[in-house]
Amino acid sequence: MLVSRDINLLHLLASKSHFLFGARLTGKSTLVDQQLAGTAKIIDLLNPEIFLRASTAPTWFERVIRHSGKQIVVVDEIQRLPELLNSVQRLITSHGIRFLLTGSSVRKLRRGGANFLGGRARTAHLFPLTSSEIPKFNLTRYLHFGGLPSVYLSQNPSGELADYVFSYMRDEVQAEGLVRNLPPFTRFLQTMALANGELLNFTNMANDCHVAVKSVRSYVQILEDTMFGALLLPWRASQRRKAIATAKFYFFDTGVARVLSGIKKIERHSNLYGKSFEHFIWMELRAYLSYRSKQLTELTFWRSRQGHEVDFLVGEELAIEVKASSSVSPRDLKGLRMLADEGIFKKFYLVSQDRNAQKHGIFTLVHWQSFLTELWSDKLLS
Repeated sequence: MLVSRDINLLHLLASKSHFLFGARLTGKSTLVDQQLAGTAKIIDLLNPEIFLRASTAPTWFERVIRHSGKQIVVVDEIQRLPELLNSVQRLITSHGIRFLLTGSSVRKLRRGGANFLGGRARTAHLFPLTSSEIPKFNLTRYLHFGGLPSVYLSQNPSGELADYVFSYMRDEVQAEGLVRNLPPFTRFLQTMALANGELLNFTNMANDCHVAVKSVRSYVQILEDTMFGALLLPWRASQRRKAIATAKFYFFDTGVARVLSGIKKIERHSNLYGKSFEHFIWMELRAYLSYRSKQLTELTFWRSRQGHEVDFLVGEELAIEVKASSSVSPRDLKGLRMLADEGIFKKFYLVSQDRNAQKHGIFTLVHWQSFLTELWSDKLLS
């Protein structure tokens, strides 16, 4: 099944070159084929023959592009040959060619001393499938198996997901030598997955994994650099109630987080289900802000030192509390009420699985499907 993605590559490349980063198998190559085939010259560095020519004869790379007659060029998996970015810069400057440079690891580029083109290219991201991209979206399936296209659309999602996690360990971590000792990193992944969406505590994690705190910090950086997850930073501009300064961490995909945690099934009324549902909403918000080019609109969370919390803040526009319950009431608005006292945020939403929409003053209690429909219809943010 082909799905239509919410990111438009021609729109991105209309004025400037772009890096397009995304975890393995989020669909970067498929997206390129769907949207740029026939329009762009595509150089696939996963092709052994092309990789060999580009790595042994740098002038071949520039010659092929100049002779292609195309003004848009895609270099797929650019992290395999970071040195090509010097040629890319010359072609942008001298010939006005716009490049789409895809990759799954910023770490490999940094380690290779890559030329990040000095402002000549912006950065975009591709994430797992969103609810708006999946026909007949199934929330239960998504919470269990995540949104990787090859997993969600598979007849055997469990097998595909297990293979994906194994290939990440083999190809991204072990083969690239990102860690010296694999067993502690494996323990870290499970510990991190069990704490997905919770406040980071490097000391406790280091004790659980039997490694130094600095190793845990390095491991977290590896996950970020390989697009396997991201930090959610705290909003700290609170004036009335002092906010904590500790970040949270979310894996890039609900299914990957479940498999890494070792949990086989997410029971509907369990705490794990609530965490996974919250994780799903984070994925939707993150993808929306990226695909709508709202990178300057920061996604954060708020927690006071007294324990009051709001799950997600979008700039200073939206404050969002997430509950997995099918029945919510004004009692669930406590965190939002505390945040409203700051007098900063414009809109307050309690997103849940309760189908009875309610309005209590400035607070909107809404079913998750209605909330996401409004979000992707661009009705929630100015």
